[in-house]
Amino acid sequence: MLKKKIIIIGGGVAGLSAGIYGQMFGFETLIFEMHNVPGGQCTAWDRNGYRFDYCLHWLIGTRTSAFHDIWKETNVINDNVVIVDNEIHTVYIDDTWGEFIIYNNVDKWQEYLTSKAPEDALAIRNMCDHMRMGAGFEPFFKAPSLRSFLDYVRVLLTKTKLLFMLNRYSKMPAKTYFNKLKFKSPWLRFFLHKLFGETNFSALIVIMMLGWFHLKNAGYLVGGSLPLALRMADRYRDLGGKLQLGKKVEKILVEKNRATGIQLTDGTVYHADYIISAADGHATLFDMLEGKYLTPELRRAYSTWDLYDPFVQVAFGVNDRIRSKAVTTAYIKDIFTIGNLEIRHGYSIMNQSMNDPTLAPEGKTSLVLRFDSAWEDWENIGAEDYKRLKDLFKDKGIKLLEKHYPGITCNIEVIDVATPKTNVKYTGVWKGAYEGFLPTGNMVKKTLKPTIPGLKSFYMIGQWMFPGGGLPPAAQSGQWVMQMICRNRKNT
Repeated sequence: MLKKKIIIIGGGVAGLSAGIYGQMFGFETLIFEMHNVPGGQCTAWDRNGYRFDYCLHWLIGTRTSAFHDIWKETNVINDNVVIVDNEIHTVYIDDTWGEFIIYNNVDKWQEYLTSKAPEDALAIRNMCDHMRMGAGFEPFFKAPSLRSFLDYVRVLLTKTKLLFMLNRYSKMPAKTYFNKLKFKSPWLRFFLHKLFGETNFSALIVIMMLGWFHLKNAGYLVGGSLPLALRMADRYRDLGGKLQLGKKVEKILVEKNRATGIQLTDGTVYHADYIISAADGHATLFDMLEGKYLTPELRRAYSTWDLYDPFVQVAFGVNDRIRSKAVTTAYIKDIFTIGNLEIRHGYSIMNQSMNDPTLAPEGKTSLVLRFDSAWEDWENIGAEDYKRLKDLFKDKGIKLLEKHYPGITCNIEVIDVATPKTNVKYTGVWKGAYEGFLPTGNMVKKTLKPTIPGLKSFYMIGQWMFPGGGLPPAAQSGQWVMQMICRNRKNT
């Protein structure tokens, strides 16, 4: 009996995951990736011996959970991968209010906050208790459509308190959550509002994220993003999968409301029994499917749901060994300008090479500065203005590095500037929103369905299906789609 053939559009983490599980489940799969390297948003690039990472800061599931099982099965984590659990998550600095540290260990963070704001000891303990409880959240192994009533009953019986908390805070913005705790310290109120309250970020995401760090279940993989993607690609090929790089899909072919194949930009056509798009959601629906299969839910999502702001990354290769208090230091500032662009959320400096020797030659350092920058400022920019803005960001980056590390300028060997347009060019991501839809207070529990009514043999996966995006749900969507295809085959 001939194997059923599956074409997967997009060789990022979601597409590679789908390909790996497809091969494991006995299908013949073929992945088409527009870039010349796999990984999608999970990427990095090398410049004169330095590696500048674009994605990985930490990875949920480095120790346990269904995510951990996926990372092991897809070769993201193996016996040769070194995992680092940093003591400090981020150091925030404000010119007026001073320093604010988030520790990855919730017990230590509670002790630190209480020492700085003893008047809020009870509220701090309550907040940290929520985070310790949030660490017990376990993602489901099965896709939503395949879960039984008993699957939910088991969770209800074993994690009643956790479910109550999840239900209470799932739709609550972080700003509201912190206000309800009624902190008295102006210092604490300022930082919690500044970090989590200005973007309507979900309280539940904050609670669970710090809980996972507390359990050392969100470590950093030495090597970073690109080796992670390459390990997945190796696993996929070892299972017999075929990965086509530098091949951009222009159109999904449909016959009698059934997806039957794809057409590349060079006109080449491929056919398969199933088509899975792990590519950018907007490009899939509005370009490859020509907007013909938009449900009211999809129209609403792509017209009203908030997106992550893209960013400009200015990376430096420094001929010196730079030590920082933490891997990530964020500097909070009021609005300032670079050229004619408003920078609204300050900037951050990442020194990942401090704990990852693969990112810079021995005795040297790879530093990355990031500035949030609205897509509208870049979308229609001309070539001359684009080059001018890149130069301005480079100059600003040098001045900021010199401010924080006096004398560093003379040791800078490499400078690399990546803009939102850079990301769009190589990945096709809509509006440069590198993690898709923002997990605001009322959005965190929403998901988009992987199937579209009226279009058979077609599935969508990837981070655009889940507000908040990120690597774990993207990889899990690849596993889930293969579960669904297997179930549907059994029922036909």
